[in-house]
Order: sequence, then C-alpha cells, then structure tokens
Amino acid sequence: MGLVSVLTRWVPRTVLQRGAHLALQTVAWAYSGSRFEDPITGKSYRKMLPYGRVRSRPNALAPHSLSLERHRAVWAYMKRETNFFEAPLRMLHLAPEYCYLTRFKKQSNLDYVTGDLNSPWADHHFDCHDVPFEDHSFDVVMANHLLEHVADDRRVMREFHRVMKPGGWGIFQVPINYSDPNTAEDPNVTDPMERERLYWQQDHVRLYGHEDYPMRLREAGFDVDVLDMMKLLGEELFKRCSLGEERWVYLVRKS
Repeated sequence: MGLVSVLTRWVPRTVLQRGAHLALQTVAWAYSGSRFEDPITGKSYRKMLPYGRVRSRPNALAPHSLSLERHRAVWAYMKRETNFFEAPLRMLHLAPEYCYLTRFKKQSNLDYVTGDLNSPWADHHFDCHDVPFEDHSFDVVMANHLLEHVADDRRVMREFHRVMKPGGWGIFQVPINYSDPNTAEDPNVTDPMERERLYWQQDHVRLYGHEDYPMRLREAGFDVDVLDMMKLLGEELFKRCSLGEERWVYLVRKS
C-alpha cells in the first residue's frame, strides 16, 4: 500500500486538507517530465502519484495542484465548453477542493461562496441536507464526491436544485461502478471496513450505478447531460491529462 493510500485511509480529511498541499509540493520536482499535463496549472510530469484506498489508480494525483482525474476533467470541460471563466456568475461550491479554491477566489467574474460541514477551507459550515440559502440563489452549483457521503442523497439533490437559479447549471461528480447499472446502498452496513469493501471508502454510504445515478438527478428536477470527455477532448489529450476512469462528466441544468 502506497503512502498516499495510507494517509487518506487513516488521517482525518480535515488534517490532510491543512497540510497535504505543502508536503506534496516539496517533492513535486521529482515528478517533472513531459508525458502528462495538469490542465489546471499547465505543469507537466513524467508521472503522477497513485491514489485510492481499495482501488489504487496510477497517475491520478498531480502534486502541484492536488488535482485528481475528476478535477482535471471538470476543469477541461468548463474551460472549453462554458463561460465560467468570463461571465458574471454566483457560484456555490460544496466541499471545496484545494485545486480549485484559490483559483476560483481570484476570478473577478465570480461571486464565490463555499460550504461544507467541517472543512477548514469553507466560508460557511452547514449540513447540505438543509442548505441555508434562499431559493434560486446561484447560477452555478458544484459538489464533487459529496453525495456518496450523505444519509439522504435525494434530499440533498433537491436542495441543490432549490438553490439553483432557473437556467443555472452544476456538476456533481461521484464514484460510479460502471460494471453495475444500479446503485449499491444499505443503511444497515455501518462497519467501516465493510463499507470500504462495498463502496470503496470507509466513509461512503453508497456506490452509484451508471444508469441509476443520472436517473436520481432527473428525479430531483434536473435536466442531465452525460458528457463523454474522451470524445470532447480526443483520445490523445484525454490520456495526456491523465483522466483515467473519469471519462464521463455529469452536467445538470435547471430548466
């Protein structure tokens, strides 16, 4: 088991959030090269770090930005296909990730609001089952790898729909088992190691199926587009950005 796997399994997330970026940036020089490129920073690498607890993925973690495959896929999509970096937008970012946080804060076009239950990076701390903002408050809502942690994901999805403005959009990436169309979940499974075996992490309460997940988003009121990033970027750039299994981006809109 690699060092990153050990740290992510046994060190609390809030502790990692405070220091992981500093630790990895001190060794980033050892990974420099030209095979892979992080589209968020433009930095290139001969290889990236592995990441994952049950399923360790090679070339997953970019050491400068701490981006994973999902972050690079979402960034590449927004950069190519949206007005996110230019238009005046009010954004709610749940469970804000380090690779995005400082960059989004610097964007003069964004009214940028962050929230989480306990993240040291968040401006507001709350339970996302009850989001403390008015209806139709945000042009963009982003919450990546959050829904697999919550007790009632359908309620959380409805909350995201409620606070999104009509005509607004969002991206909600989650771990997905592409070999199963249906979501696996059982509230009676409370043992952390059994959750890790079934749902890939000790703090996950479900593992989404590839057909069931977009269906749940639609039931919450969203229009859903499942975007093929290999088709959008081309196979060469898809591999250069090391997007791995993150071929599909789940884009939601509120009519």
